[in-house]
Amino acid sequence: MRTIVYGLSLAVILFACSPNNVKQDKSLEKFFTENKVEGCFALMDNASGKFTVHNLSRFRDSSYLPASTFKIVNSLIGLQTGKISSDSMIIKWDGVERRIADWNKDLNMYEAFRVSSVYYYQEVARRIGKDTMQLWLDSLKYGAKTDTEKVVIKTAVDSFWLNNSLKITPDQQLGLVKRLYFDQLPFFKTYQEMVKRAMLFESNTNYRLGYKTGWGFTEKGHAIGWIVGWIEENNHPYFFVLNIESPDKDYDMWTVRVKMLKDILKQLGFLEGKM
Repeated sequence: MRTIVYGLSLAVILFACSPNNVKQDKSLEKFFTENKVEGCFALMDNASGKFTVHNLSRFRDSSYLPASTFKIVNSLIGLQTGKISSDSMIIKWDGVERRIADWNKDLNMYEAFRVSSVYYYQEVARRIGKDTMQLWLDSLKYGAKTDTEKVVIKTAVDSFWLNNSLKITPDQQLGLVKRLYFDQLPFFKTYQEMVKRAMLFESNTNYRLGYKTGWGFTEKGHAIGWIVGWIEENNHPYFFVLNIESPDKDYDMWTVRVKMLKDILKQLGFLEGKM
């Protein structure tokens, strides 16, 4: 049994956005307009602590279901508790045909994370169990608005991050990724490194781009898309979160999220190794 709970929380790592460290960039609005979505984007320069933000109020004050971005935490809890023995641990496919072809086979953790397999991580959550999952959410204060608030798992342990019973702000998402990048979450460093490897989708001479996507639906049936992560240029990290929403339940979040992220990063001067 490898469960170790530390008295650290996400609630205490929310970044103070003030006029002194936030630039609200109106030029970023065009990316939301042309893709017919509402939403927010924020980028934090780790060296200066400064933010570039579109839609500050949504970034800081609005919360949404985490959807598959919760795989970051689910992976870490699974590894820490031994329910995932390593990122090469295979869970057998349950034989149910799903809309994503890459899900319809046996997968290990690394593969399941990168193709965002729902069935793999639902099984991980069931193995962790509701009480242990709750213990870790309490420790992390994941989704909590204050350090004293308790976010309770109100529905099944294998679906609470998908059905709007758990919500998180974009600000908290960015804080989580920053702590993960620096191995500052309350999990063994080895396990944080495993998750970061799974998040690293692009690595070349100009930049390293790591992220996790998420796709779900609000209570009103609006499609919600996430992409959270970091971009590293010249060994210098910047952390970002993109949150988008469309009233069209069939909106193509699968491709739009990454395209929007890269378009925004390019406008801000990234992806060419010049930062």
